[in-house]
Amino acid sequence: MLSSAPRPLLSFVSSFFLPATLFASLVLGQTTSINLNVSFPNQLSNAALGNVVQDNFLGISFELSSFDTLWGKDPLSMPHAMQNYLSNLRQRFKNPLRIRIGGNSMDGSAFVPDQEDMIEFVDPTAYFNDVPVNFGPMLFNVLNSMADDVGEMQFIIGLSMRDPSEDSNVILLANAAEQMMGYRLDAMLLGNEPDIYANHGTRGNYTIADYIPEVGKVIFDLQNSQYGNLTSNLIIGGPTTCCSWDLDKVLSAGLMQYPYKYYTLQHYPTYICDGPTPGNTNISYFLSHTNVPGFVQWENTGVQMAKNLSVPVLITEFNTVSCGGSNISDTFAASLWAVDSGLQFAASNMSGAYLHTREYQVRYNLFDPPTPETSVLPGWHTGSPYYAALFLAETFMAEGNVVIDLDLDNSTLNPESTVAAYGLYDPSSTALRRLVLINYNRSQTQSFSISAGVSSSIGIRVLNAPTVEERVDIQWAGQTVGPNGDLQGTQTTQYMDCVNGCDVRVPGPGAALVLLDETPDSDGFFKGNSTIAGYPVTAPSPQSPSPSTTLHPTISAILILAIMEAAVWLS
Repeated sequence: MLSSAPRPLLSFVSSFFLPATLFASLVLGQTTSINLNVSFPNQLSNAALGNVVQDNFLGISFELSSFDTLWGKDPLSMPHAMQNYLSNLRQRFKNPLRIRIGGNSMDGSAFVPDQEDMIEFVDPTAYFNDVPVNFGPMLFNVLNSMADDVGEMQFIIGLSMRDPSEDSNVILLANAAEQMMGYRLDAMLLGNEPDIYANHGTRGNYTIADYIPEVGKVIFDLQNSQYGNLTSNLIIGGPTTCCSWDLDKVLSAGLMQYPYKYYTLQHYPTYICDGPTPGNTNISYFLSHTNVPGFVQWENTGVQMAKNLSVPVLITEFNTVSCGGSNISDTFAASLWAVDSGLQFAASNMSGAYLHTREYQVRYNLFDPPTPETSVLPGWHTGSPYYAALFLAETFMAEGNVVIDLDLDNSTLNPESTVAAYGLYDPSSTALRRLVLINYNRSQTQSFSISAGVSSSIGIRVLNAPTVEERVDIQWAGQTVGPNGDLQGTQTTQYMDCVNGCDVRVPGPGAALVLLDETPDSDGFFKGNSTIAGYPVTAPSPQSPSPSTTLHPTISAILILAIMEAAVWLS
């Protein structure tokens, strides 16, 4: 509901003026909840200032066994859609896009240097969560070619720890990766989830006491290989544990004695390996900020140990429900949860986090080709987690970020709260530069009040969908992702005078990225078209719709209201 007093005006696509998210409260018929005052610390603690994250904080993790169905089988068949999906992220920050190739499938696979095909399946009866393959140098050719076309990337690959007594293939792979990827090779992770080797039957009764000396053996072999010292540059990561071992116990048992570039962890709030349950199909869990800190900070003791050792911690795999996702994994609720979790990781001493995606039609995927065999064609499906990746790609600043959970409305402890809020600070000036405001409410707009004197003006971009259950009609800054990975619709940014304070109304459900002291002439937001690859010549290119047809169906009503508002305000 709008106040009868004059309010600051927004710029809509830099041409029209209307109160913030007017479309949410008037056009969509939503009511507006009582204002929440956005309060934040004026002075950061030394601990907070010691946790600076970069603009490429969010990465994408891929399972090896399905990689060629997503990135193409060779450099000449790289899908245009995947080029666009990755370009949409890469163009929104300065540093290289983080990509990890790994998972259970890489841990059980073999590198074959003279194999021409990227991937060959070796076990047609393999368990779907652990598909071994043989893979060849074409993998690295495609990685390099994609980085050449899309923009710089930094890659993490996995090295198997399933049979350290016979690690000749590990040495072979490590040498090939270093030779073929060079500076783009960010790290090689020793083992994937060794803490559940015993549960999976990979290694009988496998313990931390077994693991530590085996790590030592493999590192020794890497340092003394026939190709020379393959760890002369700090490049090893691990333990990449998920479930049964605590990081602090692994470090204390001896891992800290080895030269690691990263300590790596993987985490999901729940799993569906044994089928659906009330716990893994409960959407309400993913609609409460109260659950997020507990999910993210489960390894606080080990993360603090790593910080004291000056070794960055990466979350090399996360998503909603492990073993392929459940009915909630492709909903808009998952988009909001991934934004919240990504920011919480950034606020909790992590240096990077990778959203995981897998083979065709896995529920939590970021994107899917039309079929595994027709990935070169348009007709791709965009999963809801991809919109979270788009949001976060634009959230972090190029000069570094200190991320603080503002605990608005006591949201970390109050299960009745339907909001979350984060502040992003410039680490040099320690000034607040950006806000992320999340509204988990299913139907009610939330008004967030920014006090006078905080910012002269603000810019706002909104992530929204009609309902938390929505799977298709999701928009970031007025745009949706088309069947070729291309952003469609008019990129929408709202601007507001905030000298005397202002209210940001975030639709329910939705999230807003708010840039302080932003004007239409500023360059804080990404502006322009990040599509780099057109529709394949083998497929008909759809007619480009006019801006009015690519916008939200309510756009006409918005413009009418904008004109009416401006006329009243000027009279």
